Amino acid sequence: MAGQVAERTPKGGKKGLRRPKRRIAVLIDMTPMVDIAFLLLIFYMVSTVFAMPQAMEINLPPIDEEEDVEIKESNLLTIRVDGESRFWWHLKTATPSNLPILLPGDDDAPDSLGYVFWPDTLQGLLVEQNKANAKLSTLVLIDRDAEYKDMVNILDEIDVIERSWNAYTADQLGVEVKDIPSDQKFSYRYALGKWEDRDDNIMNAAQEAAIESGVLQ
Repeated sequence: MAGQVAERTPKGGKKGLRRPKRRIAVLIDMTPMVDIAFLLLIFYMVSTVFAMPQAMEINLPPIDEEEDVEIKESNLLTIRVDGESRFWWHLKTATPSNLPILLPGDDDAPDSLGYVFWPDTLQGLLVEQNKANAKLSTLVLIDRDAEYKDMVNILDEIDVIERSWNAYTADQLGVEVKDIPSDQKFSYRYALGKWEDRDDNIMNAAQEAAIESGVLQ
């Protein structure tokens, strides 16, 4: 960056005893500075990580070890997500007298948005049911028209529950999480099921019942 000094000659005027002052103008060449700014911008764009990659760790059994596992009806909790991304739940098998119940959404969300998923309600339900039944297994069923994030939300809450549960157990035992005895370490039991036609019938009946009771508009 270079600068030049140019002297300005005052315009003509009346001659007097006072000597006219000379005005000095400084001319700065900004071209090198612009080049440096663009080089820095390109450097930061190339070297900066705008979003860290996110990965969800899921342990799957080997293919050769897959087998059907029988679960008692009393030990089954089913979480359903309908096509409008609303969360429903029920214990045991769904019947006309045991229809899925709508999980409360976020009360602070604007009415114009309708139902908005609230993680606290799902987490509270899962913790409560697992504490009430140590042999509980959760079946997750997601509608074909639901969004991918709905499945992620459920798996996130399951992961949070498992981590916090084991962290509390480790704190009570005075050990690290990795040193918790296997018989005292909590492992959330769940499975992702396939949405079938009968699930559409179940959800239609559940939605009609929720509308009649005023829970759903």
